[in-house]
Amino acid sequence: MPSLVFGLLFFGVPQATSLPEAFKVRIFYLIVCATLLIPVVLMLGLRWSGLVKSLHFEEKSDRRVPFQLVTLFYVLTTYFLKEKTELDPILWQGMGVITLAVFLLTVVTYFWKMSAHLTGVGGVLAVTGIMGLYFPSLLVAYLLVGSLLLGGLVASSRLYLDAHRPAEVYVGLLVGFVTCWIGFFWIYG
Repeated sequence: MPSLVFGLLFFGVPQATSLPEAFKVRIFYLIVCATLLIPVVLMLGLRWSGLVKSLHFEEKSDRRVPFQLVTLFYVLTTYFLKEKTELDPILWQGMGVITLAVFLLTVVTYFWKMSAHLTGVGGVLAVTGIMGLYFPSLLVAYLLVGSLLLGGLVASSRLYLDAHRPAEVYVGLLVGFVTCWIGFFWIYG
């Protein structure tokens, strides 16, 4: 989901950041690697090593270590973006907000099985809404409809596969949405 958010910020709403065009693709690839590719390889390694029973993470206990490691990669990515002082602060602040949502998900995982998928979808919906508020030239209606369809599809599939109960899906969506709405509202406000 961070890839979708930063793709929106860099390419859907170019005026959302002061980052020069030449760096947007590079930073986007960095974010994709740090928040998507490395965590996927890490999850596969955890599975192949036997530290987790399944990549579906059905049990709360199977989710703890992977979520902690993903949170660590998000924190490191945020730190890297912050230390690159020549970059627009919106980058590290936005990544920080996303990291906060993942951290909350990780903490909740110790007590309950909240939907990580819907936490991400909620974040994407919130960022899309904030971009629509602050950048009226953005055709937010199309993006919101697309995000809602994506969210509905993901939520339905999680429920259909019996991976979550409805409350786990709704709470995940709410945590992602509220965290990112407040965070990105603060960034652009």
